[in-house]
Amino acid sequence: MNKRIVTAAITGSIHTPSMSPHLPITPDQIADEAVRACEAGAAVAHIHVRDPQTGRPASDVELYREVATKVKSRSNIVLCITTGGGLGMTTQERVRAVPALKPELASFNFGSLNFALFHALDTYNEFQFEWERQYLTMTEDFIFPNTFKSLREFSEAFIQNQTQPELEVYDLGMINNIAFMLSKGHLKRPIYIQFVMGILGGMAATPENLMFMYKTARDQIGDFNWSVCAAGRYQFNMCTMSLILGGNVRVGLEDNLYLDRGNKAKSNTEQVAKIIRIARDLGLDPATPDEARQILGLKGLDKVAY
Repeated sequence: MNKRIVTAAITGSIHTPSMSPHLPITPDQIADEAVRACEAGAAVAHIHVRDPQTGRPASDVELYREVATKVKSRSNIVLCITTGGGLGMTTQERVRAVPALKPELASFNFGSLNFALFHALDTYNEFQFEWERQYLTMTEDFIFPNTFKSLREFSEAFIQNQTQPELEVYDLGMINNIAFMLSKGHLKRPIYIQFVMGILGGMAATPENLMFMYKTARDQIGDFNWSVCAAGRYQFNMCTMSLILGGNVRVGLEDNLYLDRGNKAKSNTEQVAKIIRIARDLGLDPATPDEARQILGLKGLDKVAY
């Protein structure tokens, strides 16, 4: 009971290359960061891919395959492949890596929301690539769509490929969605929820909100495994609270570019090392990849397609 799963979200699709020189872009950079995160104590690496030339979020299955294959050849870390993709991608683009790679774990966003990044333009106004400004600007009039039809279709892909979903919950109503889809048989136990906090358009990152969402999920769903990730400056505070409450944690450059105030993280490894240091100060130990597989009920690395 004193084991906690640490996930490293390696690159994501929120931050753009001009925001940090340390953001992994190429398949080699992403794979190297995942391996080093495991060596630092992470049990899971959450994987997005990007155009190697421009850093724009991509949905190319061959980029995912290249990253996954390179990681697997060097590490037994659990790979959690995104189905969130990049903002503006179609449902088909977002889910295609699940049947192609049959990963052990993949993210599954469980409701629609106003996913806003445009306020980053208040801080960043010079960009290396033309797409960056356009990408941030369009989110002022953007809804991240996850309808019940797409939830059903995604669920079918997960079940068919024996991929465990990591259910991303950005707001309270998404817990209702989980309970409904579970009652209709579109989700199977064990359930793994990640509370995503601090995104403009979703639930604010406060201790009160985390406790409210956790209690609501317990009341509606019963037993489940869970984790917390939080945007920007909220990352370590909310992850520490998750550890205290019995949950797991996600850190990484997808969620936060900084190690502490005014000090940009030079790698995902630095953030992994920091949250593990906090965990150990609380008397907790990081789960190994194989321990994470047992905790989450994953099918095993021998059953993936990469």
